[in-house]
Amino acid sequence: MSTIEGTAGGFSYRADSSRPIDISIPLQFGGPQPNHFGAPRATAEPLEAGGFIGDTRRGGSCNAEAYRLVPHCNGTHTECVGHVTDDRVSIRDVATACFVATLLISVETWRVNGDRQVTEAALNASLTAWGGGRASGLIVRTLPNARDKCLQRYEAASMPAYFTSDAMRSLVVLGIEHLLVDLPSVDRFHDEGKLAAHRIFWGLPAGSRCAADATRAAATITEMIFVPDHVADGHYLLNLQLPPFMTDAAPSRPLLFPLEWV
Repeated sequence: MSTIEGTAGGFSYRADSSRPIDISIPLQFGGPQPNHFGAPRATAEPLEAGGFIGDTRRGGSCNAEAYRLVPHCNGTHTECVGHVTDDRVSIRDVATACFVATLLISVETWRVNGDRQVTEAALNASLTAWGGGRASGLIVRTLPNARDKCLQRYEAASMPAYFTSDAMRSLVVLGIEHLLVDLPSVDRFHDEGKLAAHRIFWGLPAGSRCAADATRAAATITEMIFVPDHVADGHYLLNLQLPPFMTDAAPSRPLLFPLEWV
């Protein structure tokens, strides 16, 4: 067994690096894919330049494609405070940790006034069994955990679940720096542009678009993951893989390694 050893929250851990668990949703440019907010589908087209065509099926010498996507809407992605500020903060500059001690919990969504919500009470019910203070990452698998999350087209009519403000404040109090969810957004589909849960998590005052106002500018949110049922709740070591895009969000591949505290 290949292991990774380290410390988090003053505790030592050991993780099995030989058994990575990928909780990203594969993005099929030519096939079914998840979608949020009515964004165009992610697409791929062969490069055409002069007499060159980047498709061997059409006589090209090699394959070279141009990809078009909206990271926030076309699959698993990680975002930073630059998502809601005028300052162009880059996820590349924010998500610098190689490994993060992380807790995976399953949470029941509650029906409130026709909406499905992740509430503070629901989070606390799932967190109680695991204690706190060790993990700075949290993965929330919402229940029911339908496989069609991987292909879901999220629209206002279906109103996907979202985090209440109190729920997000409780995560800030717990010291969670990296939040991963299987929802298209931590906020309500239409919330009048407030993005309240995002702002609370980044410590950004309501209405502010200034990154300097954020008290938690190093925090990240990863949305549209999928955690299969066979992956048990518990502690993991998170390796959040990102391309070096100088953008507020980028497609991501969160890998989990089983972790034990020693």
